[in-house]
Formats: sequence, structure tokens, C-alpha cells
Amino acid sequence: MSDFRQQALDYHQYPTPGKISVELTKPANSSKDLALAYSPGVAEPVREIADDPDNAYKYTAKGNLVAVISNGTAILGLGNLGPLASKPVMEGKALLFKRFAGLDAIDIEVTHRTTQDFINTVANIADSFGGINLEDIKAPECFEIEQALIEKCSVPIFHDDQHGTAIVTAAGMLNALEIQGKKLRSARIVCMGAGAAAIACMELLIKCGAQREHIYMLDSKGVIHTRRDDLNEYKMLFANNTDKRSLEEVIEGADLFLGVSGPDLLSPETLKLMAEKPVVFACSNPDPEIKPELAKQARNDVIIGTGRSDYPNQVNNVLCFPFMFRGALDVRATAITDEMKVAAVEAIRQLAKEEVPDSVLEASGESSLTFGSDYIIPKPMDPRLCHRVARAVAEAAVKSGAAKIDMPKNYMLDQD
Repeated sequence: MSDFRQQALDYHQYPTPGKISVELTKPANSSKDLALAYSPGVAEPVREIADDPDNAYKYTAKGNLVAVISNGTAILGLGNLGPLASKPVMEGKALLFKRFAGLDAIDIEVTHRTTQDFINTVANIADSFGGINLEDIKAPECFEIEQALIEKCSVPIFHDDQHGTAIVTAAGMLNALEIQGKKLRSARIVCMGAGAAAIACMELLIKCGAQREHIYMLDSKGVIHTRRDDLNEYKMLFANNTDKRSLEEVIEGADLFLGVSGPDLLSPETLKLMAEKPVVFACSNPDPEIKPELAKQARNDVIIGTGRSDYPNQVNNVLCFPFMFRGALDVRATAITDEMKVAAVEAIRQLAKEEVPDSVLEASGESSLTFGSDYIIPKPMDPRLCHRVARAVAEAAVKSGAAKIDMPKNYMLDQD
């Protein structure tokens, strides 16, 4: 057993199994405390909520509470291992919500027979929470699940494997293209992978200005094109009218490559086929589609990002999802709109252009960080992310009509 494996097991087991617990926010030391906390005092907020459901935000923890929900069908890179096996990941997600955005989160693992069973289960408990973070649900079921829950629920639904990945990817790619002197609107894009993350990334890039006809997507059978008869409705959105069938054919002259597929699938020789000053995001984890050192040996003009923390330009969802929910919950948003996603993209990418505080350098183990080819997205430990992204998301929620209340006065401004 490797040292790291044992360290990971010990971390989860000792001194108390698991990574989260419940804490009290009110005193419970006297008979009066208990009378207020439970019977008879609890009847008063019950009546208020029965009269107006929005009072749940006033008298309960709903407004600061997120449910992290999975069925364990796509756990990390490990596959379909079932709901219970996903529990350590969901607890980890809850830990990140608390650590980075001060949000309480509880993990819920759902065993079900059909997709509709899962949808019904989540929809029936949704009102207990301020928001629902879906996690590790395989495609294409994840698309149906998320859309059905958005239609059924009055709290924001966010499948992080889709949209969190897309938001951070878009922020990094826009900055990388800017550094390379290119525009997203005219960029030719190759996406290797056609699952939930790939489709969400491409859809968000389109919302940011990319042209659908400039995108070539590949799955395990090759290029997704209009003459294939084996495509689901989600892949059909990216079926290109082309005679090109291989990665080598579509990547020639491409400006941008996104890999959300598997290790070592982009060779140095294939990378050389890309246009001048290419951008490569090789996000397969733990082993990327091409290792950065190989990419830079093949092309000294490439900007590359991966999902790994031991290389520059880590594409990490923690840059996004805690703050998406922070901003959404603080204005009681009923949904996560496209405007809120794009606002998060802009907030993240703009932060990377600012001077990096010493505390972030120390936490990241860096002597300096300056906007450029090896620093295109902020570091996860940057404390400015919370108020910048949350504020942008909250503002967009209000403007797009998703918020039930206005922006709190001076919201997050005192933290700049």
C-alpha cells in the first residue's frame, strides 16, 4: 500500500470517520433554551412559514444550506461504483462548500431503479435546501435529470460536472486566447470527449462567443458528424457537416483543443498540426491527454492547462461552484441562469489579471505569479474569489430575474 493511499485512508478515518458534522447555532444549555428550540417555542416559526413559505429563509438554515446529491454512476474517473461509494466524494464537496464559501452542505446518496425515481426523490426534498448541487451522475442521464429538476424545483439546480467545469474552462480559455492574440469568435475548436463536461463546456463557449460551426467534437468512435446514425440528442447538437473523420484531420489548423476524454490521446505529432500559438486544455485526470512537458517540447508557443495541481493552469471546479451557490443563495435565486454562468466566467478571468497577494503566493508555493502563459486562471486558495464571483453571480441573478430579493446593500464590497 502506497504512503499516499494510507494517508488518504487515515485522513478519512481518524480521529472521527468522515469529513463533516453538524454544529449548533443556538444555545441549548437551559430548560428555556430547549423550550425555545423545540416544544413549545418552535411552533411560532412553524406558523410563520405556513403563512408564507419564504419565511423559511428567515427562521431556518435553508438560505445557507446546499444538498450535494449523487447516484454514484460516474464517480471521479472511477466509473459507476454505486451511491454509497460516492459518499466520500460528496462529503468532500460539502467540505469545500464550507471551507471556501461558508455554506453548510449535506451529502445525499440516492439509490433508485429508474431515472424518474431519482428525479422524484430529489424534487420531493428540494425545498428543504437553498440549492441542489448534483454530482457524479453519468451522461446522458445527467442532462435529463438536471433539466427535469430545473422544471420541477424552485431552488437552483447545478450539475457541477457540467457547468462548474465549463465555467472554469471558459475563463481559462478566454484568457489564454487573449494572451495568444486570438478571438473566440473566429477560433477553430476541437473537443475530444462528448460526455457531460464536454457538451457543457462547448455550450458555454458558444454563449461566450464561439461559433458552433467552428467546433469539432469527437467521441470514442471518432468525429461527430451529420451522417452518423448512432448519436443521442445531445451529441447531435455538435454533429458537424464534414468529411473529416479523425482527430488528425480536424485538429489541423485548430486554435483550441479541449480534452475531457482519456490519458495520452493527443500525441506531440498531432499537436504540431495545430495553428500557430495554440491553446490546449488536457483535462483528463489524473493523466492528461498530453503531459505539459511533452506539449512544450513539441510546441514552444503552446499554452496548456490540465486538471492537475502539480502543473500551472489547473482547471479546478473549486474556483467556481462554492461561489456560484454563495451568490445565488444570497439573493434567493430560483435557478442558475446562463447570465449567472457567464458572469462567473468574467469574474474568474478578470481576477487572474490582477496582482496576486503574498498570502496566495505562500499558499500556492510560488515566488511570483503574473498574468501570462503559466498563469491564466486564479489559484484555488485566492480568498478574493468568494466575494468577486459571488457578487457577480448575485448581480446577474437580479438582472436576469432569477432572484427573489434585491442585492443586499454593499454586498461583498467590504471584502475587497
